[in-house]
Amino acid sequence: MHPPAAPPAGGPGGTLIRRGDPGYPAAREGAVWNVRTPRRFPDAIVRAATEADVAHAVRYARDRGLRVAIRSGGHNWSGTPLRDGGLLIDLSGLRTCTLGASAPPTADVGPAATGADLVAALTPAHLAFPVGHCPSVAVGGFLLSGGLGWNSRAWGASCADVVGIRAVTADGRTVTCTETEHPDLFWAARGAGPGFCAVATGFRLALHPHPGAILTTVLTFPLAEVAPVADWAERTARGLPPYVETALVLLPAGAGPAPAGPRITVSATAFAATAEQARQALEPFTRCPFGQRAGTVQPPGPTSFAALHRGAEALWPPGHRYAADTLWSADDHATLLTRAAGAVARAPSPASLVLSPVQPVSPDPVLLRNMAFAPLGASYLVGYAVWDLLADDGLQTRWLRGLMADADPDGTGRRYIAEADLEAGADRARRAYPPAHWDRLQEIKAEWDPENRFHSYLAP
Repeated sequence: MHPPAAPPAGGPGGTLIRRGDPGYPAAREGAVWNVRTPRRFPDAIVRAATEADVAHAVRYARDRGLRVAIRSGGHNWSGTPLRDGGLLIDLSGLRTCTLGASAPPTADVGPAATGADLVAALTPAHLAFPVGHCPSVAVGGFLLSGGLGWNSRAWGASCADVVGIRAVTADGRTVTCTETEHPDLFWAARGAGPGFCAVATGFRLALHPHPGAILTTVLTFPLAEVAPVADWAERTARGLPPYVETALVLLPAGAGPAPAGPRITVSATAFAATAEQARQALEPFTRCPFGQRAGTVQPPGPTSFAALHRGAEALWPPGHRYAADTLWSADDHATLLTRAAGAVARAPSPASLVLSPVQPVSPDPVLLRNMAFAPLGASYLVGYAVWDLLADDGLQTRWLRGLMADADPDGTGRRYIAEADLEAGADRARRAYPPAHWDRLQEIKAEWDPENRFHSYLAP
């Protein structure tokens, strides 16, 4: 990570688009991947082309008393980058991915580089990284939030492999942060999400050897079987090697590639050293004790990170309206998903779904050290409302919030900051962290951004 070039003089750096300019509507709507664009309007948007542009834009905002919001450039549910007033710095031009030349293998990536970009760059070099499950997830927001990526049960939260960051601070300085350089900012960068108190302009990532074989299997059952299926799948998954990723999905009637009734799908993917090792790891899923009740069975077969991305994109395609919320729970998956099943069966959109991965991140304390992120429950669930019509926004949001209330009836569940519905309650952001982590984040924010230059978490 090298120092940036001297920032340009004059304007804010990059391309400046003011509210009222002809290009402003498209720039504002383009700042949110979700078609459901929030009705929040920054005074101006800067499209940065370089790290120097970012530093100059921050100084421009500081000198004019403007608050600053940040957009990394990819997949986004809630429209957090859009805030009323102030300056939005769009980092979508910072999309580089450069492999290191020395061992151990590393990559320097810009915040707008997507999971698909990393897969394309790393696979030919026989390397891998726990990228986000959808190909359009940009690493900036993903890594800042912690990152629950492919094979995170073995490799840990994706931010565990962040070994350095470049950041522009509230006073316009550009700094390198590691475990020994500005370690407090480095800690916050691994989990603070949209509350990070600087602009992350680059990440240095430690890489993994590419798995020798990736195999996946899928079983689908009627939604009425949710309790026994979830209980069996969780017990099976927790007994398997950490390189097996298991996810349960609840789908309403008509969802998926072929119309069907409400159902629960169990998918398991092994990221193994050899094809034989992967087949052995997935073998318990071929011995389901009530497999005769399965509607469909896809036997273990070879796949790839790129193919997994294509499958995820089929569930979360671009061009739709989305709302999402998360829940870490102390309850087991059978209890959690049984509570959610009724809402899924009544979903007003056939494209909506509930995802519940079993142990989505490694519990190894070594892989959870020195980061703001922390898993906060025995089970994890994400609800997604997916629809097309503006007129249905209220209906779909009410459905999602009702679903999450059903899943968490006593209101004690915790959140994952990356996909939490932060506008559903004033304490949503705080409940995404252990209390000590939350307090430390506030202390770091006060030190590095004393004038509150950077927008923090959304709230009602």
